[in-house]
Amino acid sequence: MKRSFDAATFSWSGVEEAEYAAQQEDAGGRTWRGTSRHIIKGREEGGAFDVRYFEVAPGGFTSLERHEHIHSVIGLRGRGYAIVGEEVHPIDLFDHVYVPPNTAHQFVNEGSEPFGFLCVVDANRDRPQALDASEVDRLKKSRATGDKIKP
Repeated sequence: MKRSFDAATFSWSGVEEAEYAAQQEDAGGRTWRGTSRHIIKGREEGGAFDVRYFEVAPGGFTSLERHEHIHSVIGLRGRGYAIVGEEVHPIDLFDHVYVPPNTAHQFVNEGSEPFGFLCVVDANRDRPQALDASEVDRLKKSRATGDKIKP
């Protein structure tokens, strides 16, 4: 199966955008803003991994979460940063960021253009988990991540 890329719309043929609400909170207390997901290769096609494209609007962010499965992330559009544990990694075009198992992480766009990235994950994976209050407090007190964490 081929999914052709359209540079004018920054989208792939046959791939629908799954938009999150402008700002939303789930039952676990995780919040996000201005983030959309595009599943380029999902479970339906089989295989051991899924390929997703996430786009974060200016001022947007993904949820601050952790889980057992890893992320392999490659910047494709604009610029942003990733919080991975107690480190902050700026992400430019084609940069790669690895998120280890059970590591707190969040992707943020503080720029004026969309920030997009490919995210490769296990096809069979666990659900994301919100951090507990002590974990969030530790990250907020960290010199590296304290002013970078979003709600």
